[in-house]
Amino acid sequence: METRGPMCCPPSFPLIESSTNAMLKRVYDFIILFKEYAVLSALLVISLILMALGDNTQIRHIRSVVTVVYGVVQNQLSFIPRYLALRSESDMLRKMNIDLADEVSRLRDARIENSRLRLLLGLRESLRYPLIAGKVVGKNLTLLRNTATLNIGRLDGVLPHMPVINEGGLLGVVSAVSDHYSVVRIVLNADFRASAKVERSRVDGILAWDGDALLLANVAKTLDVKVGDSLVTSEYSGTYPPNIRVGVVREVTQQAGSLFKRVVVSPGVDFVSAEDVFVITYTPDPERQELEQPPPQRSRR
Repeated sequence: METRGPMCCPPSFPLIESSTNAMLKRVYDFIILFKEYAVLSALLVISLILMALGDNTQIRHIRSVVTVVYGVVQNQLSFIPRYLALRSESDMLRKMNIDLADEVSRLRDARIENSRLRLLLGLRESLRYPLIAGKVVGKNLTLLRNTATLNIGRLDGVLPHMPVINEGGLLGVVSAVSDHYSVVRIVLNADFRASAKVERSRVDGILAWDGDALLLANVAKTLDVKVGDSLVTSEYSGTYPPNIRVGVVREVTQQAGSLFKRVVVSPGVDFVSAEDVFVITYTPDPERQELEQPPPQRSRR
């Protein structure tokens, strides 16, 4: 006959009772430790209850005084939430101001770019030569031989001696080419030369930069050149197509002891801010170049 041992399942009630007693003991020890404060708090609570329930004249007076004091204190301290709300609103408005300023800046840039692209589009339609669009990715504007680097090269159809223009007019000429980049000898370069003419009077000269100013050289004193005259490239140039805008005459002075005037030109291109450009697929006519080359001199014996 199978016998079963007694089931051992200790009751949980003594544990609960023990924990309750321990908590009560801690509360009792806390009250004993701070008995003065506990008695004062109890008396204060009883006094407030009696004042709230009482209805004699003195209690009503005290109650009204307490109510007034509470209202004054609450009114004086009400600036704290208002200050926090105003500060939060100020932070939100500051952020909105920054966002709006950024949006205005982007819209201004878009408007400027749109105007520049419209001018470039009109320039492209006015020229009868194919154009290659590019961007200026590098500049050197601190030397006598200033240059600009474009992000287009031989694989895009760019070759040396091709003119470069933008919406302001003639920027320079390609001097070196790689597969993906090209270097432009800009107008403000001591090695740059171009044949130009005054659009009004058709007076021609050589456009050159002397390291300080852009000049229209070889203009005789008797020729008609005035301040404000527009300059364009002339037909005498074998490198540049005719009638490309160059700039405006800024100053005309007579040079003592010289047969030529000093004609200072303001270039039409702003070289500092130049970004979008076109390379004109125009190369010198080899037949004309060969014909215009001086004949070789015979050596004298």
